[in-house]
Amino acid sequence: MTCHSSDSTETIDNERRSETESRVVDSDQSRIAAAMRDLKKTGWYWGSLTANEAKEILQDAPEGTFLLRDSSQRDYLFTISAMTSAGPTNLRIEYKEGKFKLDSVVLVKPKLKQFDSVVHLVEHYVLLSRTSIRGGSGGGGGTGGGEPSPALTPPNGAVQLLLTTPVYAATPSLQHLCRISINKVTRQVQDLPLPNRLKDYLSDYAYHV
Repeated sequence: MTCHSSDSTETIDNERRSETESRVVDSDQSRIAAAMRDLKKTGWYWGSLTANEAKEILQDAPEGTFLLRDSSQRDYLFTISAMTSAGPTNLRIEYKEGKFKLDSVVLVKPKLKQFDSVVHLVEHYVLLSRTSIRGGSGGGGGTGGGEPSPALTPPNGAVQLLLTTPVYAATPSLQHLCRISINKVTRQVQDLPLPNRLKDYLSDYAYHV
């Protein structure tokens, strides 16, 4: 039988805790790095844009126009700047326990969906907004989760936030726009009668926005 002193047991516990924390940090870094790779392919990620600069870009845009930028607040990684019926507004994206979700009022937070990818998050709310507009109501039909549109209400609760049309930082390539269109009509890219190289390009950005 082997006995450990309390000091030895505490040392082992600390080492295990340190290993667990290290794995969590590595996992977070990998997820954030993957999110950044996807974002840089979108064309509507503007990087270190300030809130005032985003406001100027969106000032004369129609409601639903949006862009994504780095958050100016240290506790958040990204911010969605969007045009609403009351003017430009900002909605932060928080990262916690390996997931991205919108930051909103406390009562709404439990209802907000979580995503592995920032682009997936934005895509979800774009589809939600477009469905809401087509349906002429605030319902979230067609999103699969039945999430109500109040999830797209900014923290002040003043106006509904729609995300429909991204603002590109630079003119996107025709190839990129084509793969978005193709991915909108099929999720079975590998079954298409196309060269493997082209299939890889389509799969490299399998989003609708």
